[in-house]
Amino acid sequence: MPEPAKSNTVPGSRPAGSTDERSAARAVQRMFDEIAPRYDFLNHALSMNVDRLWWRRTARRFRHILGRNDARVLDLCSGTGDMALALRTLAAKENPDDEGPAIYALDFSRPMLRQGVEKYSAGRIQPLEADALSLPFSNESIHLVVSAFGFRNLSNYDAGLREIFRVLKPQGEVGILDFGEPGGAFGKLYGFYFRKILPRIGRALSGVSGAYEYLPSSVRKFPAPEEMLDRMRAAGFRDVSWSPYTFGIAGLYHGRK
Repeated sequence: MPEPAKSNTVPGSRPAGSTDERSAARAVQRMFDEIAPRYDFLNHALSMNVDRLWWRRTARRFRHILGRNDARVLDLCSGTGDMALALRTLAAKENPDDEGPAIYALDFSRPMLRQGVEKYSAGRIQPLEADALSLPFSNESIHLVVSAFGFRNLSNYDAGLREIFRVLKPQGEVGILDFGEPGGAFGKLYGFYFRKILPRIGRALSGVSGAYEYLPSSVRKFPAPEEMLDRMRAAGFRDVSWSPYTFGIAGLYHGRK
């Protein structure tokens, strides 16, 4: 196995007040438990519905896997299930006369999973309450792992990548969709909105303090694309790449086992 990637960033998410991986994970879980009732509304409102385009674009990247009836697909850090539903929607188009792949939606926040019950039921998606750093799957049992805006919240990025690698079958693929920091004049304008305006709107609409201050902080601390690709290589992935979405506001990391 290659040596771990060298980094100037923290090894994982560190919300304010957390001192180690365990306290960081608990803090993230509490935040998502608190904002679960308003999570979908806030996501769509704050992104002006661009997030829906990102999920669909990500699903299309894996059309070749979603078209297989024997595939097993995991939506990691699924939250209320929007990414899982996008995967199921495309799979249904690829398999109009068949059941399509098995799709699992995993999250460690029970309130978030409860908010997604209707999506899971309508999409024939199996929700699972579990920790992303200790997946309830055997070695080499999953064809595709996708995570949309959740991987960044893990308390240990390298451990998360290793766990994804463990459960993937040989030739299996991973897609990590997450926020980025665009450059140039647009980046400065967006950065002002993201760091100054968005937290205030999120706090006002959710009634929860802290969660939307954490969001820009977590994006700023998340590894830059080249470092993230190095981490993926160190975990064993090959053919790694990063595709920016919407001027780099978000992007998809892709790799193969």
